[in-house]
Amino acid sequence: MNRALIALLALAPLAACAPAYAPAPEPAANVAPLPPTPVAGVSGLESREPDACHAKNYVSALGQPGSIIPSLGVSREYRVVEYRGIEPQEYDPLRIVFRLDASGNIYNIDCG
Repeated sequence: MNRALIALLALAPLAACAPAYAPAPEPAANVAPLPPTPVAGVSGLESREPDACHAKNYVSALGQPGSIIPSLGVSREYRVVEYRGIEPQEYDPLRIVFRLDASGNIYNIDCG
C-alpha cells in the first residue's frame, strides 16, 4: 500500500498537465456589412484615361529594337523600361512608356 500511495503522489502533479477542455465558441451574429461611403478628393489617386498619351501612334514600333525609339519623332515625354528594370512609380497619363523584352525589342507601349 505504501508503494501505491507513493506512485499516486508522484503522478498527481502530472494530472495538472492535461489540457483543459475549452467551451465551444459562440456563433457569430449575422451583421450586414456597412455600405462603402464615397470619398472625394483622395490624394494619390489619378484617373487613368485610355491612351491619353497617344501610344497607339507608335504601334508600328512593336517588335523593333529599342534603339529606334529616338528616331520615332516622339514629341512628348517618354520613358524606356528595360527588361526587369526598375521603374519609378509616379504616374503621368501623358507620358509614353516603351517596355523592352529580354532581347531589347519593344514588346509593349502604353501610358504612364
